[in-house]
This record gives sequence, structure tokens and C-alpha cells, in this order.
Amino acid sequence: MLESPLFLRVIPLVFTLLWSSGWIVAGYSARYADPLTFLVVRYACAGLLLIGLALAVGAPWPKGRRAIIDCIVTGVLLHAVYLGGVWWAVRHGLPAGVSGLIAGLQPVLTALFSPVLVGERISPVRWAGILCGFLGIALVLEPKLVGVEPQALAGILLPVAVNIVAMFAVTFGSFYQKKRIVTGDLRTVTAWQYTAAFLVTLPIAYALEPMRIEWNLTMVLVLAWSVLALSLGGIGLYLWLIRRGEVSRTATFLYLVPPAVAVEAWLLFGETLTPLQLVGMAVAVLGVVLASRK
Repeated sequence: MLESPLFLRVIPLVFTLLWSSGWIVAGYSARYADPLTFLVVRYACAGLLLIGLALAVGAPWPKGRRAIIDCIVTGVLLHAVYLGGVWWAVRHGLPAGVSGLIAGLQPVLTALFSPVLVGERISPVRWAGILCGFLGIALVLEPKLVGVEPQALAGILLPVAVNIVAMFAVTFGSFYQKKRIVTGDLRTVTAWQYTAAFLVTLPIAYALEPMRIEWNLTMVLVLAWSVLALSLGGIGLYLWLIRRGEVSRTATFLYLVPPAVAVEAWLLFGETLTPLQLVGMAVAVLGVVLASRK
């Protein structure tokens, strides 16, 4: 099943829908919880679920100190630094459009470093797709970028810097995952990753936040979606795509996330969709098609 043509064609779409819902979750969770505190609870729940699942099915655990260290490194980079950095930066004043544009640099950085770090060859056609995809998300995010003046950005240099660090973290975390964690059960690997992310994020959340969480039905549903759909589903698919294929090709799927978020925000929050954004969506899709061709 995992290698069937239909499954392989559907997976990028499923991954995009799951990954893009993270921004919607962040919007809902911000009403009831501090960002790092919410992530601490999310990591704990995801880690415990994966540990329980691994024990129930007898999944093999990483063996040896080196294998465990590799899991810890990727967990810190992909979860603690990346998610924590993005959520903290947006909560502390970074415009969502600017954050999305910075995140859109990940496929470009991935393509730049792929030949050196993992020996991937980036063809001219794929380069055209990568640049086309970045142009597409810039058009999609244009309404959120209009009105963001340089003076305003100068006043939030720290959130900007944190978001850039987060983008580098997920880029190099993906390379590390591809190069160092080439075997092993992804359930136990991810369980170690969430354990590491929890242990790193907890003291930072305690130091920077009052650790506020208002428990209600919305909060429970948001947390459930975050754990099951994002931490288990979205991250699981991302790691599987990295293991199965090239890092640069997997990263280009992230170009589909801002268009998906724009559509979801239109459906859920009543935000407008301009003709320019629709053009940007088409350009981003074209970029992904070009960049993901074999």
C-alpha cells in the first residue's frame, strides 16, 4: 500500500492539509494558552501516546547511545527550536505574513545546501520550480505584507531573528534526519524526539511565560487535533517523506502550505481571497510540480 501509485500521489495533498492546519490551531490556541506552554503539553501528550503505541505493538527502539543522541538532536531542532521559535515570534508581534515568507525560504535553503550536505543534485528545472514556488507564496501572503512598514519590523527585531533561527533549525534538522536516521521504527524515533522537545521546552516556558492554559471544550479539541493530526500525522508523514525521498523535493511541498492556510482562513475566519492570491496559489502549485518532478 505504501508504495502504490495512488498512495504516493495522495500523500503530498494529505501532508499539506495537515501541516497547514497548524496555523489554524495556533490561532485558536492563542486565545486560551501561552504558546510555549501549549507546546509543552502537546509534546508530552504526543510522546506518551507514541510510547504507549510502541510498547503495545512491540516496536523496536533505537539501540546505542549514538542512535538515541541522533533522535534527541532532531527532536530539539524540528520541534523545540522550530515550532517553539515560530509560535513565540508570532505571539510577540511578528506579522503572520512575514513569518510565512521567512518559512518560505526553507525550500530555497534546502536546495542550496542539499548538494553539499547530502549529495543531492538540483536540476535547473527544479531550481525554476523552487523560485516559482517562493514567488507564489509571496503573492499569496501579499495582503498580510501590505502595511508592514520597515519601522515596525525594526521594532520587533528579536521575533524576526527568532523566526529566522527556527527556519534554519527545521532545515538542518531535516538534513540531519535524512543523513543520520536512515533506519529504525519511526514511532519510537519520534517518541524520543518528542521527549527531547518536552525536556528542552519546559524550562524555557517556565522562565518566559506564566504558563497559562484555560481548559474548555475548544482547548481540548485544539489540543487533540494538534497531537493526533499534527504531531503524529503531519510530522510522521514529513519524516516518512524525508526517509523515502530527497530532502529538497520534500521541502518544496511546504510551498503549498500558505495557499492552503489562506483557503482555510477564508472558510473558518471569513478572511478575503483576492484575485492576486488566487494567481499566487496557481504559481505556487506550478512551482511544486516543477520542483518535485523526477
